[in-house]
Amino acid sequence: MKELMRLDKYLADMGVGTRSEVKVLIKKRRVQVGNEVVNDPNRKIAIGVDSVRVDGREVSYVHYEYYMLNKPAGVLSATEDKHAKTVIDLIETSKRKDLFPVGRLDKDTEGLLLITNDGGLSHSLLSPKKHVDKEYYAKVEGVVTNEDVEAFEKGLQVDEDFKAMPAKLTILSQGEFSEITLIIQEGKFHQVKRMFEAVGKKVVYLKRLSMGSLQLDESLQPGEYREVTQEELALLK
Repeated sequence: MKELMRLDKYLADMGVGTRSEVKVLIKKRRVQVGNEVVNDPNRKIAIGVDSVRVDGREVSYVHYEYYMLNKPAGVLSATEDKHAKTVIDLIETSKRKDLFPVGRLDKDTEGLLLITNDGGLSHSLLSPKKHVDKEYYAKVEGVVTNEDVEAFEKGLQVDEDFKAMPAKLTILSQGEFSEITLIIQEGKFHQVKRMFEAVGKKVVYLKRLSMGSLQLDESLQPGEYREVTQEELALLK
């Protein structure tokens, strides 16, 4: 069965403009469906069947988009902000205008961030009931010890209100500044930083490496992104 959609919604969803801006384009006869110039915003489009062009440029419809971003420090994990650049501002090739980040990384945290408009997938990755692993690499001021590893593994009492689920802490190097990886299944506000503060140490650099089966493509420099592959998407779902 064909999926039908109003022409103005079709074009607005694909970021051609707002509903009102799109209606002006249509009224000015700048939009074609097939070989026909149309001026009715209510015209029904058969998605995947009808060819739609604006000023001669084809506008194909996509329901969902999935991007892997290597989030740089200094950028907000938000859809919009009046004062700071957001992760959505970095996705310059998207067709959809309803993208959002799956979960949040602190402003100064780098690494893997999934950008999509698929609310169902986002829920399955973020729901505490799903127990999805999230792996981080961190540099920590202070000597991270085996006692810390055991405390994290048991489920750390972070503060009066929050006891973390058991987490896997791996020490990569020890010293004045230690290097570690940490796998957690929650995503509480500043969680990794708060966990180390609870054992008397300070995170000075934090980067997310993976979320579920999705691993950061190390060829992506901070601020770069690419589409998630079909294989990666199948594993995520």
